[in-house]
Amino acid sequence: MGSKLIRGTMILTLGTYISKILGLFYVIPFNALVGTQGVALYQYGYVPYTIFISVATAGIPMAVSKTISKYNALEEYAVGRRLFKTGLAIMLATGLLAFFFLYMLAPMLAEYIIPDDDLTSNVNDVISVIRAVSFALIIVPFMSLFRGFFQGHGSMGPSAVSQVIEQVVRIVFLLLGAFIVLKILNGSTVFAVQLATFAAFIGAIGGLVVLFWYWMKRKPYLDALLAQDRGKVQISLSQMYKEIVISAVPFIIVGIAIPLFQLVDMLTFNKTMASIGLAKEAEAFYAMLNFNSHKIVIIPVSFATAFSLTLVPLITRSFVNEDHTELRLQLNQTFQVLLYLTLPATFGIMILAEPMYTFFYGHNEIGANILFSYAPVAILFALFSVTAAILQGINRQKFTVLSLLIGLLLKMILNIPLIEAFQTNGSIYATSIGYGVAILINLLIIRYYAYYRYRLVYRRSLLIFIFAVIMGVVVYLSYRIFSLFIPVDNQITALILIGICAVIGAVVYFYLSIKSRLIYFLFPDQVKKLKQRLGTN
Repeated sequence: MGSKLIRGTMILTLGTYISKILGLFYVIPFNALVGTQGVALYQYGYVPYTIFISVATAGIPMAVSKTISKYNALEEYAVGRRLFKTGLAIMLATGLLAFFFLYMLAPMLAEYIIPDDDLTSNVNDVISVIRAVSFALIIVPFMSLFRGFFQGHGSMGPSAVSQVIEQVVRIVFLLLGAFIVLKILNGSTVFAVQLATFAAFIGAIGGLVVLFWYWMKRKPYLDALLAQDRGKVQISLSQMYKEIVISAVPFIIVGIAIPLFQLVDMLTFNKTMASIGLAKEAEAFYAMLNFNSHKIVIIPVSFATAFSLTLVPLITRSFVNEDHTELRLQLNQTFQVLLYLTLPATFGIMILAEPMYTFFYGHNEIGANILFSYAPVAILFALFSVTAAILQGINRQKFTVLSLLIGLLLKMILNIPLIEAFQTNGSIYATSIGYGVAILINLLIIRYYAYYRYRLVYRRSLLIFIFAVIMGVVVYLSYRIFSLFIPVDNQITALILIGICAVIGAVVYFYLSIKSRLIYFLFPDQVKKLKQRLGTN
């Protein structure tokens, strides 16, 4: 049973990573096709869509999975089937409602986003893009419940495959549609971006078709389980949905944190830039920050948080069992692993900002400078996700809502004055302050309720920081030397330069970790398995 669970989790994780990787690399041809104005327009549609879809679905697959799994373990299969049938109707209604609200709110949002006629895009452009992406809201909540149903039966394959197919179909439609409009039909960038955002709806159809196929294939087995139902548990639908909502809320909060901060930028950035005489540059800078740079910065965040969050179920068990010694060890490892993976990646992105930006979007010094300033926010994104997950593990998730709201309020208060003072970097500073305060609140709550002290984490963090600085110096010197004869302003040579410097940095960091034995403390199980495979003691 344990091996089946691990295998299922690995399949689902692999599907998520493949989807994320595809979601990262499509930006290279997409940016080349539509340019910075197109990227800005795309982001205007996607930020509100992400918030709506997070509220409508975030946490539903996990919460439904948890509920169905619980009753399946009691051999009460009818409860899960009833939840599935009623849930599909509710999710369809939720999706239609979310679609209606976003579609109708599009004009109001567009007027906030485009406050000045001097901007490249106009209000009608933004309305059309937001409305094009809103159609996906009809299908995605419905699809998320399907995924939760399969996961509740211990079957991760349908979710993983549907995720990948959804992403592939979306990206193919997005790129092909934009290419045909711009290169064959000589159409407008606005229409190309409309198709690109509508691709979310087409991708969702692709993912749903996969899930229906799995449903038809596995229905005989699921019906056989239903026939074995014990029928002894009587639970009302209101009780079930209350259980699901309580489970889903923490996932929703974490899921919408970044989009909410981006929404503040979307509603204030262009207006503020226009007020200081930078209306013509506003959209390009907005795209460079909240789409181009964000796509790169989120890479180390995804990998670091995924590794750290695997420890959260163990944290929950230790907390419930009141095993404070074990809980302290697990918290130590979670924070250290997070920093160990995120710090060097952040330093690497800062040092290699120019070739990285060139590889993804073409050479642009302003874009590279924005990426350099934005890279350290990766550490804050990762810390917020993990501290929020730990709060859920120790059953104090309500404080996640409090910390996020305080952080968001600070972002709203500081964003305009800081943009006026520091232009694009002002938005980054406001995000950093907002996230920093939210993380500080989470850390204090963890300290109080988990009886946890951060002494060891402070010491190890200092050691990790020193190693990251040493690695950074070596990478910087390597970059300066190799860039003398490898051009930075070409996408292919930029990739070569990134590869050489990344390998040198990884070797230095790994060597320091082994010599100090830090890696043995952070990844004891992984090191042990590696030694066994290599046949060393």
